[in-house]
Amino acid sequence: MALIVEGLTVSFAARDRLVRAIDDVSFTLNEAETIGMVGESGCGKSVTGLSLMGLLPAATASGRAVLRARDGSDVDLLALPRSELPAYRGNEIAMIFQEPMTSLNPLRTIGDQVAEPMMIHQNARRADAMNRAAALLTEVGIADIEKRMRAYPHELSGGMRQRVMIAMALSCKPTVLIADEPTTALDVTIQAQILTLFQKLQHQFRMGILFITHDFGVVAEVAQRVLVMYAGQIVESGPVATILRGPRHPYTAGLLASLPRIDRPQRDQHSFYAIPGHVPELSRLPSGCRFQPRCRHAQSGVCDVPPALTTIAADHTVRCVRAHEIDVSDLA
Repeated sequence: MALIVEGLTVSFAARDRLVRAIDDVSFTLNEAETIGMVGESGCGKSVTGLSLMGLLPAATASGRAVLRARDGSDVDLLALPRSELPAYRGNEIAMIFQEPMTSLNPLRTIGDQVAEPMMIHQNARRADAMNRAAALLTEVGIADIEKRMRAYPHELSGGMRQRVMIAMALSCKPTVLIADEPTTALDVTIQAQILTLFQKLQHQFRMGILFITHDFGVVAEVAQRVLVMYAGQIVESGPVATILRGPRHPYTAGLLASLPRIDRPQRDQHSFYAIPGHVPELSRLPSGCRFQPRCRHAQSGVCDVPPALTTIAADHTVRCVRAHEIDVSDLA
């Protein structure tokens, strides 16, 4: 076990009340395992990652997030005083952010930024940290190291900046890595290289990885299990193969149906399925099932009650009161 999350709930103050962005999210991330977290923009994926890192000072978080540290001790990240979080953030648990250009400091060189975590968390001397930074950058596939170490973020391509972010996140060999849309802005060739790099480094460091993405294709490539999020809740979870072959929640089926496929009939190759409607505003969530206004299987009087996350098969859970009676396979 690398991380156990139980009942994670995250709220933000909105005028005269609290608005829940994350509602009772629970999962277990094992050592050397990758869990894919998928869903549309606004479903709470990034907020989940940021709350585990303690990077949402304006939010109120409750529940438990128990990290297994290198020394074998268990630490509840949500219970730690804010003053103690920096000792774990970047050291035991690290995060790769969505956009490296806005995450890297434009006024500091690449070498300084990669070396800094080792100087802070491992008390490494600057010379030693810079040597290790150069080795890390080489390992993530950056050439001409002396030049790149002296460069500033704007002097690197998007793919290279993403590799720098990976090197920074891995500099202290964290137990858990949260990767938030790390390949979204990259072309497919660089994306494939980054995914291969993740798998190689995970095997080397035995990290548990929470891979946040909107792309089921990426999930199929790197993850063993998947969490599908909608409006702040997990609506379906299970092994990747199980979810891809037999989704049971209408939202999951809709996400899969929206993917481009080469096996569509000729007349359908230039048309794509789109889930109707939009993710609801957190301050205006529908009563009952949150997906109900967009769901073609919704029934008045049946879906008006908030559904629980229930187990329908081994390691396969679904938040839908009609999961046992509806057929969503026609969308796949």
